Amino acid sequence: MPRHLDATFGPGARNRLGEAGNPGREGALAALESFYYAFNQRDLDAFRQVWTSDPLAQLNNPLGGILRGGEAITALYERVFHGPARVTVTLGDIVEYSGAGHAVFAGRETGEYRVTETVPLSIRTTRFFAYEAGRWVQVHHHGSIDDAGALAAYQRAIRG
Repeated sequence: MPRHLDATFGPGARNRLGEAGNPGREGALAALESFYYAFNQRDLDAFRQVWTSDPLAQLNNPLGGILRGGEAITALYERVFHGPARVTVTLGDIVEYSGAGHAVFAGRETGEYRVTETVPLSIRTTRFFAYEAGRWVQVHHHGSIDDAGALAAYQRAIRG
């Protein structure tokens, strides 16, 4: 049964990886919040733990196109974390679709990036988590920026 969450996850998100071992939906929410902690704090170790190592994990986003495998996904975000732009995002307007062993969170990321000036971001986002080997991990992400000009500017800022 889908449910609309009265929550946001952004720069104030906590590292809740220790709770991501809970097999219920609270564990999935802990993994989701931990992703936003890792992203906004540029914590590559936490980021790596949020994603599955499965070679078929998939990322479809404005920066990487389609990437497969936890290592390739982590490598892209390592470049983002250490690149010229500082990016922060908050996931809001979240709808959760969950059941035994899976959880999908769909919503909108809003935030900003800064190289020399601050530019707003708005990204349609879906994140799929699975309960795997005793913990929740992200296995798929899809993000899209609607405005072509905003997408091109973001890509230039991140790629340097």
